Amino acid sequence: MAGRINDDDVKAVRDAVPIDAVVSEYLQLRNAGGGNLKGLCPFHDEKSPSFQVSPGKGLFHCFGCQEGGDTIAFVMKIDHLTFSETVERLAAKAGITLRYEEGGYNPSHQRGERIRLVEAHKIAADFYREQLNGPEAEIGRKFLAERGFDQDAAAHFGVGYSPAGWDHLTRFLRGKGFSDKELISSGISQDGRRGPIDRFRGRLMWPISDTSGEIVGFGARKLRDDDNGPKYLNTPETSIYKKSQVLYGIDLAKKDIAKASRAVVVEGYTDVMACHLAGVTTAIATCGTAFGGDHIKILRRLLMDNGSARVIFTFDGDAAGQKAALRAFEDDQKFAAETYIAIAPDNMDPCDLRLAKGDEAVRDLVEPRTPLFEFALRQIVGRYDLETPAGRAAALDEAAPVVAKIKTSSVQREVAVQLAGFVGILDQEFVVHRVNQLAQWARGRGDGGRGDKRGSAPAASRAGAQHQQVRAPAAPSGPALNLRSPAHRTERELLKLALQKPALVSPAFDAYGVDEFTAPPYAAVRQCIAEAGGAELGVAETREYLVQVLDATPDDTVRKLVTELAVEVFHGKSIDEGYAGEHLVKVRLRAVDRRIDDVQGSLARLGSNVAPDHLAAAQNEVWVLQQYAQSLRSHGAAAL
Repeated sequence: MAGRINDDDVKAVRDAVPIDAVVSEYLQLRNAGGGNLKGLCPFHDEKSPSFQVSPGKGLFHCFGCQEGGDTIAFVMKIDHLTFSETVERLAAKAGITLRYEEGGYNPSHQRGERIRLVEAHKIAADFYREQLNGPEAEIGRKFLAERGFDQDAAAHFGVGYSPAGWDHLTRFLRGKGFSDKELISSGISQDGRRGPIDRFRGRLMWPISDTSGEIVGFGARKLRDDDNGPKYLNTPETSIYKKSQVLYGIDLAKKDIAKASRAVVVEGYTDVMACHLAGVTTAIATCGTAFGGDHIKILRRLLMDNGSARVIFTFDGDAAGQKAALRAFEDDQKFAAETYIAIAPDNMDPCDLRLAKGDEAVRDLVEPRTPLFEFALRQIVGRYDLETPAGRAAALDEAAPVVAKIKTSSVQREVAVQLAGFVGILDQEFVVHRVNQLAQWARGRGDGGRGDKRGSAPAASRAGAQHQQVRAPAAPSGPALNLRSPAHRTERELLKLALQKPALVSPAFDAYGVDEFTAPPYAAVRQCIAEAGGAELGVAETREYLVQVLDATPDDTVRKLVTELAVEVFHGKSIDEGYAGEHLVKVRLRAVDRRIDDVQGSLARLGSNVAPDHLAAAQNEVWVLQQYAQSLRSHGAAAL
């Protein structure tokens, strides 16, 4: 039976690892004001950042998709880990030794699968690096030297060598306590006739890391003629390695990509090495697959789509490179960044270019020149005889649907005008009309209309509309509650004060009943605060108080609302005792007025049928409430 991690150790991990440092490993964060940071949400597609991080509170919240929580919740969600796996990973990062209850701690049984597989890859990478220095690896060192990479370069990128024997690494990892099942699951080993054998043998090895820097796979290059395998062999799909979701070099390039708002996409491991060594430290490459939608998501979170972002593709100029460029153009509209293509003289890749002409030539290669759409359209148009009317018509027939996929109408029109020039059609409006017609047909069929349609609200407005409609946790049906309406805004501000600045509203807030909050979701949050010990608990330790409130939430809907309220900025300019008192009074006054209306309404419905003693009690209650309301209006928070 796996042991339960000690609660004090969980708290120590949560406090020791800053949430902004963890989140920054996956996306670029910028100042959002009020001590908060913002970025593009990693959990849903968006063009305007609605994802906020509050370092002081240790919380994150997306106002678009409503995901939220603390550091542990973020890592669990983004890396698909269990609670224990997440705490173990963060503890290792913080250098905290965890204590386990209910049976002690047995590392070989109690660590999560991902933790074990990542650890196996780390040990394997170290093993391969050591092997590169041995006599058998001379052929690998020669391969690197011939491409301009010395020992320091190999060490910087973690390049190694896999011995040619059947099971050198497998036996080594067994000796480290890894089971055969773990070695097969990791993709490091594969089934042989007599048990697991090494998957990679006699090859040059590149470790492949995810955005957080953890090694999740390997790329292996053939070195010998008697190797009957493919030129490049990658780790197979595993629980931690999805080739469509990793980019080689992203761990090294991510900070510079975010800083420069620029990324260079190359085609191979040696091209990434050549670019980085030449000073192009924003270079990354796909791993045995075409550049696609999941890769774009990774880059967009780093580029932040700030309008000046640039993505430069360095495809070869041959047929395969042209095909890759056209495929990339299919996904071009998923970027807000400007996309370009760079092709070296004589179709050399960056590695060959660096060898032939030096570092400066590589840096010059990736300076944006040819927009990707222009290259893609010229490749299409170039296949036809534009000297004849039939050739021009055929070229337009193939190219126009490609332009019609551009979702922004102004850009679509501009490219359509340029297409007319490429094809040689003088009537630009004819081409614009043709493209527009194809776009309308596609939207009517549902082929390409699921993105930003012309005439629709901007992405930022849609994101805002998303988070303005939050369903009440207990509402079984009916329209969503507008929790930002003026009627509910005061309650929302008071809950934000209770979560973010409890010292301003305590102890008065803790005397407020759940029924004083008219929106069911807000009433649920008020209940969670009460169950956590009240706002008074947060006066001494805000972060631990928020953890207690989150632990008291009954479901994910309420939990997400708590994180939203805990990071959302206030409406007022000066958040002080006066501001807090104003909202305490408004919420209480509304509750008092509602009670007066309820009692008077009840009396009106009963009419002459009301018993005298009941009538007297009700009239007395109304009189007391009216006096209290008058006092609140006259004296404010002092009357609470």
